[in-house]
Amino acid sequence: MAQTQSPFLLTLIFFSLSTSTSLVFSLRPHKHENQGVVLDVSSSIHKTLGVFSNEKAKPTTTTNTTASSSVFSFSLHPLDSIIKPKQYESYSSLISSRLAADVARVNVINSKLQLALSKSQVKTDILPEDLEAPITLGRGGYAARVGVGQPVKEFYLITDTGSDINWLQCQNCRECFSQSDPNFDPSGSTTYKLLSCESQQCTSLRIRNCTSSDTCQYGASYGDRSSTFGDFATETLSFGDSGSVNTVAIGCGIVNRGNFGGFAGILGLGGSVLALPSQIKATSFSYCLVNIDSSSSSTLEFNSAAPGDSVLVPFVINPSFDVYYYVELTGIIVGGDQISIPASVFQIGNDGNGGIILDSGTTVTQLEAQVYNSLRDTFVKYTQNLPKTSGFQNLDTCYDLSSSSNVTVPKMSFQFSGGKTVSLPPENYLIPVNSNGKLCLAFAATSQKVSIIGNTQQKGFRVTYDLANKLIGFSPNKC
Repeated sequence: MAQTQSPFLLTLIFFSLSTSTSLVFSLRPHKHENQGVVLDVSSSIHKTLGVFSNEKAKPTTTTNTTASSSVFSFSLHPLDSIIKPKQYESYSSLISSRLAADVARVNVINSKLQLALSKSQVKTDILPEDLEAPITLGRGGYAARVGVGQPVKEFYLITDTGSDINWLQCQNCRECFSQSDPNFDPSGSTTYKLLSCESQQCTSLRIRNCTSSDTCQYGASYGDRSSTFGDFATETLSFGDSGSVNTVAIGCGIVNRGNFGGFAGILGLGGSVLALPSQIKATSFSYCLVNIDSSSSSTLEFNSAAPGDSVLVPFVINPSFDVYYYVELTGIIVGGDQISIPASVFQIGNDGNGGIILDSGTTVTQLEAQVYNSLRDTFVKYTQNLPKTSGFQNLDTCYDLSSSSNVTVPKMSFQFSGGKTVSLPPENYLIPVNSNGKLCLAFAATSQKVSIIGNTQQKGFRVTYDLANKLIGFSPNKC
């Protein structure tokens, strides 16, 4: 590995294309960081082969030993470990789909924010521009096993920190998509109760409709042109063997268009009042994301304390749009060089734009273009000994590691406000894009106003959302 140590302060000045203001990125040696870390290439490639195998998802295990009668837990699985992606010819075509979904998702997240900033009135119609981010287009997410109703019936619901409505497809659907579980039958549950149009849950919907019988109806359309519309009701949700919660607002999908990947619906983990954490009055929730190509599983927990070794950083909710969790990323350390990020780049502006969110449904991290360029150039400086190869879709920094079982790559860390640092494992930023040894830097540039920290950078961490204290904790190796 090339070891470049400059005694000088190297200041790179980039000029914004949209304004005359210049952004200054300072690259300083960071003496407390080790320069290199070993990436197990063979293990990364092996996981890609398992995606298309017949191996079933493994039972949930967790290292979280917090004991409390109020702690609830779902099993949490990579989507492809539950329903195999048979429509893809190869791992590279699957990755292509995930990356395409990332681009669509970041565009829709920004569109939703712009819509919220321009329109404050309550919607009463299903409008094309009222979009949720695409959920299953690229199969780059995770699903929880959720118990619904009494008697309990279990369903796989896609978990998403970028969604606020909980819903599943119902048996009486007029337009239906294919799913692996039987459709939910509300008539078979003793705890299913329709909501009225005057209920607080109904008036909190961004898209709603009222029937002549005063029944509340919800609607959501997604960036991959799928949509759902149906009755809004309360129901009992069960968390495996850890307990249940009554009167949770949940949609019963009647007109469902598009493809939800064979899963029964969506479990919303966003910051709004209709998302599950608020519905069950959770003080916190946490997840640990196993490798997206793994057949292993972990847990999605509510009300458990953050592990003692968690790095705690503040989060904020954008007052203009309360679904997403924003963090203050202030720097990135690559191979000993600190890429300082001006505060204005990743802060929410007075107009509600800007900032960077933590998102479970985006695969690779999407950074403001000039920040990404500085990150990439620094990474390339420390990987001059690795054989470069062509890019892969919007991933422009790739290597042919087919002849290596392991390689040394520059260590990478995120720095957050308050001087808090989270070190990333190498498999969280250099990922395979085929099964033949091509690996790429798992970051991409975006021209959109909101940047996103994706699930690749979060995998292997117990990520705790301390809702009571507005903190997010990162604890390594807690799956």
